Parts: sequence; structure tokens; C-alpha cells
Amino acid sequence: MIESITESPLYKIVNPKSIAFFGASNRFGSMGTNCFASILDRGYEGDLYPVHLKEDVVQGIKAYKTVEDLPCVPDLAIMVIPTRIVCEAMEACGKKGIRHVICVTAGFREVGGEGIALEEEMVWIANKYNIRFIGPNCIGVTNSHIKLNTTFMQDNSQPGFIGLASQSGSFVTQMFNYLDRMGQGFSTAFSVGNGANIDMVDCLEYLGACPHTKVITMYVEGVKRGREFLELARSIAPHKPIVAIYVGGSETGKRATFSHTGTMAGPDALYDGMFRQCGIIRASSIVELFDYAWALGTLPLPKGKNIAIQTHSGGPGATAADCCGRNGLSMPSFSKETLEKLRDLVPGTASVNNPVDITFNKNPRDFFHAIPTALLEDPNIHMLLTYYLMPIQAIKRPLARSGVPEAEAEQAALDIMEKFCIDVGDLVKTHGKPTVGFTFRGLEEPFPVGLIKHGVPIFSSPERAVSALAALARYADYKARLEA
Repeated sequence: MIESITESPLYKIVNPKSIAFFGASNRFGSMGTNCFASILDRGYEGDLYPVHLKEDVVQGIKAYKTVEDLPCVPDLAIMVIPTRIVCEAMEACGKKGIRHVICVTAGFREVGGEGIALEEEMVWIANKYNIRFIGPNCIGVTNSHIKLNTTFMQDNSQPGFIGLASQSGSFVTQMFNYLDRMGQGFSTAFSVGNGANIDMVDCLEYLGACPHTKVITMYVEGVKRGREFLELARSIAPHKPIVAIYVGGSETGKRATFSHTGTMAGPDALYDGMFRQCGIIRASSIVELFDYAWALGTLPLPKGKNIAIQTHSGGPGATAADCCGRNGLSMPSFSKETLEKLRDLVPGTASVNNPVDITFNKNPRDFFHAIPTALLEDPNIHMLLTYYLMPIQAIKRPLARSGVPEAEAEQAALDIMEKFCIDVGDLVKTHGKPTVGFTFRGLEEPFPVGLIKHGVPIFSSPERAVSALAALARYADYKARLEA
């Protein structure tokens, strides 16, 4: 493992101070033009040098006829050009002194035939000039912390803590909006494509050293350097969680990954065992991949597998309890002291068993502060899961009926919700135990948005919420075994 992040061959690829771009023009139907526009739109602050035989200015930036004409040696070259001229461009970059390249262009090993030979020639040229490159057949990289996005899709998400190494290119771009809706974003994301020169092991090594990355996520179709991958992951996982999805284990997945990136996938059980050996948490879906990363990056690790469930509706509570059993989590009875506290806080119609079903509470703040505080103070409880049903109308309507003007009632309801969200967020800070929620309301509504803002993950189903808590428990158990 590298001692400093600057030692990584990826450092200048995702932290370039200058970029030469092959394939951008003023014709916005082309992919290269859109990738270049994404760099501009994200607000990249380094120097840009579009290379174009005919255009003098590309999207407002002075262009150069050839790479030899550039006024300096850029840190990075990006190629979105026809397959037949990639090797020629790589040679020109090498002669200029450029030592880092992203090759977005496809049509190499993944298509077979001549594509295999072209990729071998590309690698040979790169080796001749000591060039390190990502690709071919990739979508590029993004580093939100320096406002760099080389992909074809615009990214307005906030700088985040989730690192991604992906063998699927457009998968990176499709997650921009998805993570943004969760209040999250990438720290750095890599699309490695065919991995002809820089592969998943290199990306894992970089993300392991990246100070902005709290959780590493991986989309894996196949790993070439199995031993190096295993040893590297084993050295990183105790300090930084790694979550991976492997999609080449089934026969259908194997065929798809080979036609996608030319990757030879292995048996599912092999990867499952490898992930377990080195402490990688395996996700079974894209949703799980980022649910786990969200929880692992925002919440403290639990000291055990005991969970308390709080609800004001029996059905969601029972469903969540069933999910806990299926995910290896326990739901113990509460202590005598906890039961006494609860009986003073809930109505006579409530159940103070686990799950705690409030049914209805005249003092809403008890639900968001006093009751969960009592549950988290129980020494035998390690995690808290709460079902939330808090549409703004539930607060706005009684305010309006009591004479508060319509316009004022809206803002007053939002202010009350904000206080509740602060209460819930403070629970995590005060007790150091993971607290998550789920709701069947829209996550874009004010209350879920407020919870997310105050550091409380909230999911669209009990299955997702419990699965994320179980991932936390698995990672905590892995670390505890290492320390034993």
C-alpha cells in the first residue's frame, strides 16, 4: 500500500492542474463535446487545452491544432476520439511528455477481433513512454473536491465522502443525482473500463489513501490481480469500510460482463469468499451498495446486534421486526428501568414491548426525543430504528384550525419539524449509537430532508433500513474480531 496519495499513478489523473482534451468541438451532438462541457460546468479551475485540427476556439477556450502546439506539458490528456486514431494520439502525448491519460474511446478488447490487437498496441505505446492511463472504454473520473468531472453528464452534487471504483462507466454518472437526493456525493469516482493499464487494484489503493473518502464502494465485474486485491483490501478494511457489488457470478452476469468490458468473471462463491476474507461487505444490489455506504459513513458503529424499534403503527413495526430476524439482528426485551420510563411517556393504548408501538401521542416531542432517549439509554440496546409518519399537513392543519394564518402556518410547521429533526440528530451525538429511520412518505418531503441534513439516514422501506443497520453490525463485528 502506498505511503502517500501522491505516489499513486491516479493522483494526477484526478488532481490535474492542466488538461489536454482530444475530441471536444463546438458540435454538441458528440460525446467528447459533452464531456468537455461537463468539465466547464463543474467549474474546474485548472488550465484547459482543447486539441482540434479545425477549430480555433472550442466552447470559448483557445484550441490547438496538435498536441505538439501546446504551450506546456499538461498533467493529463483526455481522449474521446475515433478508435482508429487513439494509438496515434497516445504516441503524440508520449512524445510531448504527457504521462497520464484517460481514454474514453471504446472499440478495443471488449469487441474482440482487431480490438484486442489495438488495445495491446495502446498498452505497448504507453509502456514505452511510462504513461499511466485509465480505459479504454471508460467514462472518466470525477473529483468533487477539486470541481473535476470528466464524464458526459453534468454533476451538481455536493462534495461527498463516498469513493467509487467501477468497471461500469455510465454507472458513475447515473449515481450523481441518486446520491444527491440522499444528501450525499462522491469524493472521487473512477470508471476503469477495460482496465488495460490502471485497474481496480490501483483505484482501491488510491481511495484507501484518499483523505476525503470515508467509505469505498466498488462495482466489480472481475478482478485480474486477485492476490494483490486481497492483500490490499485486507490492509484497508480495518481502517476504512469497503462495500462491493459483484455482478459476474451468474451465467447471465458472466456473459454480460464479458461483452461489457471484456472481463472474465469467476464463480460467485469465489468472490463471496474473497470478500469475506479481506473484510469487504458485499452488497446484493446497487441500492444496498449505497445504503451501506451512507450508513457506514455517517453513523457510529454499534457495540452489538441488539436493536430497538419505535413506531406509531403496528404493521410497519412488525414488518421491521421480521426484517431484523432475517438479517441476524436481535430484538431483546427492555430493562425494568426502561419500561418504567416508557410507561410515563406513552398512552395507555401503547405497547412498550419491542417494538414500541406508541399508537398516538399528544406530545409529539416525546416521540422524537424523550422516548428514543429512554430506549438508547438501555445498556442492552445497540441500535435504534424508527418508523416516521410526519407529513407537513399533520402539523400545519392544527395550526391553521387554531387560527394561525395560512401563510404563517406553513412556516411555523417547517420550524417545528426542524426542531424535531435536531432532536433526532442529537440522539446520535449524545448516545453514540446508530439511529436510522424509514418512512413510506416521499423522501423529498421536509421531514425526511431535515433528518438527512442532521445526519440521520432515512430509507424508503424497513427492508433497506434494517439491511443498512445489519451492514454496520457486520463491519463492527469484523473490526472487533481483528482487535480480539
